[in-house]
Amino acid sequence: MYKKVETDIGGRTMAFETGKMAKQTSGSVVVTCGDTMVLVTAVAEKKSKNMGFLPLTIEYQERMYAAGRIPGSYFRREIGRPSEKEVLTCRLIDRPLRPLFPKGYMSETQVIITVFSADQEIDPDILAMNGASTALAISDIPWQGPVAAARVGYIDGEYVLNPTKSQLEKSAMNLVVAGTEKAVVMVEGRTGELAEDVILEAIFFAHEGIQPIITLQNELREELGKPKRTVTPPQVNEELQAKVEEAAAGGMEEVVTTPDKMERGDRYDLLKEEVLAKIDEEHYESESEVFDLLSAFKKRIMRERIVNKGERLDGRSFEDVRPISCEVGVLPRAHGSALFTRGETQAMVISTLGSERDEQHLEGLGGDVYRHFMLHYNFPPFCVGEVRFLRGPSRRDIGHGTLARRGIEAVLPDAEAFPYTMRVVSEVLESNGSSSMATVCGGSLALMDAGVPIKSPVSGVAMGLIKEGDKVVVLTDILGDEDHLGDMDFKVVGTREGITALQMDIKIDGVDRDIMSRALAQAKDARLHILGIMEEAIGGPRTEVSEHAPKYITLKIHQDKIRDIIGPGGKIIREMTAEFEAKIDVEDDGTIKIFSTSAEKGAALVKHIEGLTAMPEIGKIYEGEVKTVKDFGAFVQILPGTDGMVHISELKNERVNKVTDVLKEGDIVKVKVLDIDGRGRIRLSRKAALAGGEE
Repeated sequence: MYKKVETDIGGRTMAFETGKMAKQTSGSVVVTCGDTMVLVTAVAEKKSKNMGFLPLTIEYQERMYAAGRIPGSYFRREIGRPSEKEVLTCRLIDRPLRPLFPKGYMSETQVIITVFSADQEIDPDILAMNGASTALAISDIPWQGPVAAARVGYIDGEYVLNPTKSQLEKSAMNLVVAGTEKAVVMVEGRTGELAEDVILEAIFFAHEGIQPIITLQNELREELGKPKRTVTPPQVNEELQAKVEEAAAGGMEEVVTTPDKMERGDRYDLLKEEVLAKIDEEHYESESEVFDLLSAFKKRIMRERIVNKGERLDGRSFEDVRPISCEVGVLPRAHGSALFTRGETQAMVISTLGSERDEQHLEGLGGDVYRHFMLHYNFPPFCVGEVRFLRGPSRRDIGHGTLARRGIEAVLPDAEAFPYTMRVVSEVLESNGSSSMATVCGGSLALMDAGVPIKSPVSGVAMGLIKEGDKVVVLTDILGDEDHLGDMDFKVVGTREGITALQMDIKIDGVDRDIMSRALAQAKDARLHILGIMEEAIGGPRTEVSEHAPKYITLKIHQDKIRDIIGPGGKIIREMTAEFEAKIDVEDDGTIKIFSTSAEKGAALVKHIEGLTAMPEIGKIYEGEVKTVKDFGAFVQILPGTDGMVHISELKNERVNKVTDVLKEGDIVKVKVLDIDGRGRIRLSRKAALAGGEE
C-alpha cells in the first residue's frame, strides 16, 4: 500500500514515502527534504541465530550521481571502502537504534541507506537517521522504536533546528540529537566553547523539535505497519543460576574489589574455573551458559556496590578523576609529542607540521574539501593485552578520532595566521576507560609542544551512569568495566571557557534533563581539574615551532614575475626546490609560501627569489652586465630577465664618439635608473651612477 506523509521541521517540509520502492524488503521508506532524497531499507533473516549478540549492520552509501558528479577514483565508480563521512553516518544511525532491539532477538538484520539525490544545503544524514527508524517501525522486525533525530545550530544567540550547510558556516554549534517520545538517547557534535546551560537547552530544544517526526512514524506504523515477529525472551535456568551464584559468592567479592584491571581479569578467569569445578556437568548444556550467568552476576554485584554502598571498582568517589601524569617533548625528532597517562589509560600523541600540499583532499557530495588539520586514532591490540591481526582503522577508531578532532578544532589558529597543515596521531598504549579523551588531552599537549599557537588547552572526560529504579549515580572518568556495566557513556571535551565537543550513548530508554544537567556539571569540574594538571606540564604553546619542523616564510612578488619563478615547464621552481630543500607554493596573486627544512636555507631561498623577481626602481643604482652594444647605446641587464638601455649621451659627462670606446659586451657596469615608461622600457645612465660624474 502506497502512502506519503509530510511534516514541518525547522521551517522545511520533510516527506516520508513508502510502498513505491524496494517492496521486497521487510520495510522501506524514501525520505525527502528539499532536493535531498534517501532510500532506507530494512531486512532481517527469518531464522534466528544464537550468536550471543545482535547481528545488526548499518550501511550508509553516498552515490556521486546524487550530486551530479562522476567519482574521481581511477575506476570512476564509488570505491568499496566507505568514506569517513559514510562511516561516521553509519555510527550516528546505529547508536540510537541498537538499544531498542529486544533481548533474545538474534536474527541477522541489515539497514541500508542509499543517497539518491543531494543538494548543497541539506545533509542527508538526518534524513537517513529518521528513515532508518521509520523503515524498522513499519517492518515486521521486532524493534521497539520509534526514534527521531535533528541537528541544532546556534546563530546569533538563537537555536536553529536542522540548519542548512550555509547556516552552519555561521553557527557556533553543530549538534545532532536523537531521542524517543520521552527522552534523549544520543548526542554528538561540536560546539564553539559554549557554556553547559547553552548546550543543555540545545539538546532539549532538539528533543522538542523531533516530536512531530515521532508522531508521524507512529501514525505510519498504525496504518501500514506489519505485525511484529514474536521474540521469546531468553529463559534463565534459575536452578543453575542459584548454583553459579552460590559457587561464586566468595570469589566474586574479591574480583569486584580488585582495583587493578589486569589483576581483576586474572582473578575473574580463576573464578570461572573454580565455578565450573564446583558444578556438575549434568546441570548445564555448555560452559558458555555458566559463564553468561557468572557475567550477569558480576554485573549485578558491581552495580549494587556502586548504587547501594557508594563503592566503585577502584575505590574512588563518584566525582574523582584517576591519577594523571603528563610529559611533553618525549620523542626527540617529532615536531611535538606528549605522553598522557590517566590511571590505566595511556596515549602517546604526536603532532607533525607540513605545508599546504600535505592537506587532506576529501571528495564528497558537497564537493571537494581540503582539511588542514587531521587527527588519527590507533588502537593496537596490545593496549588491552590482546592478540589479533593488525588491520586498517575500524569504525570505532574513526569515530573516536573524529570526536577528538572536533574537540580540538575549536581552538586552532586561523590558517592565515598559521598556514601549516597539522596532523596529530594518537597511539593508544594502554586502555581502561576513554582512550579518546586521553587522545584529546595528549593532542592538545602535543600541539603546544610543536609550537602551534592554539587559543586554549583542551581536555576531555568520560562520564557514566548507573540507574536502578529511582536511584541514579553519575560517575566521573569511568573505567572500562564501568562503561560495560553502566547505562551511559557521555564524553565531554572543552576548555576553561566552555564545551567544544560532546558525544553521548545510552543503553537504557533515555535520560532526562536532570541527569544530563548533573553529568555536564560533574564533567566541567573534572575538565578543569585535568586542565590544571596539563598546564603544569606546559603552560602554553611554545613561542617557536619545533627546530625539526619546516620553517614557513611568505613573500609577495609582482604577478608579472610569476613566470620567472616557475620557469619553462616548471624547470626553475623544481631546481630551487631541490637546491634549497624546500616546498614552494606560488599563488595567482603573487604570494609565495616557502616551507624550508632550515631557517638558513629558507633565508637563502628568499634572497634568491628576490633576485629573480626584483622590479627596477627609478633613482636606484644597479650593477649589471652589458648584453648588447649598438651605435646609439648599450643594453644592460640590471636584474635577471630585466634589461635597460644606456643612451650614448649617458655614458660619460663628456662627448662619446663610439659606444665601444666605453663599453663592450660582457662588461660589468654601474648604472642608475632614470625613467621607466608606460610600456616598461627602462632608461639608464652610466654617468649619473659614477661618483662625481667621472670614473
